[in-house]
Amino acid sequence: MIYADGSALIRFLPGVRFFDEFSAWAVPRLGSLVTTQLGLTELRQAAELYPRESKDRAFEVVENVRAKLPIVKFSDDNVSVSTHASAVLKPFAALHLGAAVAHPAIDSIVTYDVDLAKVAELYQLVVVSPGLPAGWHNGRGA
Repeated sequence: MIYADGSALIRFLPGVRFFDEFSAWAVPRLGSLVTTQLGLTELRQAAELYPRESKDRAFEVVENVRAKLPIVKFSDDNVSVSTHASAVLKPFAALHLGAAVAHPAIDSIVTYDVDLAKVAELYQLVVVSPGLPAGWHNGRGA
């Protein structure tokens, strides 16, 4: 399974950078993607920033994602990992990391957060960021 954080989920919204690349990668993998309520909240917040004339379409995207992606609940293991990671990550990123690391079926994370991507690799998660070159978060990308 692949965990999608908020920085990835917002790529479902038209007009967001890497929308095309992310959509082309994510749509065929919808059956493998999971997120948390936090990821959906970040997606809703991004949709709220859309201009009035496109807000309805943005919220349709939010509801579509909510209906199709399973929600991983936060657990004690998640909070334990998040607490350790909060020394180097922002709080939301630490929670996303904890959700991905604590779930035994998750082996990958899709994110566009550079710090989260770096730390996720330390936890042996495969980092995916459609539209960015491999290694972008470590300065290895082209």
